[in-house]
Amino acid sequence: MKIVVIGGSGLIGSRLVNALRGCGHDALAASPRTGVNSITGEGLAHALAGADTVVDVANAPSWDDQAVLDFFETSSRNLLAAEAAAGVGHHVALSIVGSQRLPDTGYFRAKAAQELLIKASGMPYTILRATQFFEFVGAIVQSFAVGEAIHASPALIQPVAADDVVAALTDIVLAAPVNGTLEIAGPEALPIDELAGRFLQASGDRRKVLPDVNARYFGAVLDDQSLTAGKTARLGAIRFEDWLARSTAR
Repeated sequence: MKIVVIGGSGLIGSRLVNALRGCGHDALAASPRTGVNSITGEGLAHALAGADTVVDVANAPSWDDQAVLDFFETSSRNLLAAEAAAGVGHHVALSIVGSQRLPDTGYFRAKAAQELLIKASGMPYTILRATQFFEFVGAIVQSFAVGEAIHASPALIQPVAADDVVAALTDIVLAAPVNGTLEIAGPEALPIDELAGRFLQASGDRRKVLPDVNARYFGAVLDDQSLTAGKTARLGAIRFEDWLARSTAR
């Protein structure tokens, strides 16, 4: 099977390409680095020729509200049109849990717009919504910094390891389109302020964590459902504590 991974040079894409190749498939890492640009259209037709499935795990280079919306809408329109022309049979996209629940966050609005384009395209598709990756916890914690302290929301978060997301995507790619959305999350949900405290302690960072119900997550005030998955979500196998221990050891 020929599988084109858009964003194939990134955190998720590079691991997914390796996983699919390990299963014996012809997986192409497509990104501007390899001459395939979903914004300009450069190299798309050539890359998609003969492809059975396209997996879109590309991320926007800028998270400015308008820039991120423009990126996901333009990229998705170009990809879906090129896939239709090439006769691709399955469009797989990685989105984010809570994309419909946090309209005050520009990135979430952009992912919701991307999902709507996919659903309206007529292409057979599967959308996988993932919670925040363990690998991004440091940036999440820093986003709550106010002076020399971390004013973090006590709302629940359910982060997941990138490797568990890749495992889920691999299974989706090798299955039939569901023409709907699936979710993956970490095996446990915990308050963000607690997560921040664990991360800072493991990192040797002595800043204090102060719980703040009004703290905004990239513009949005959170509740316990904002960043947690539903009851039918696939749960990853890797616990945050185990990932953290391995990461700090490295």
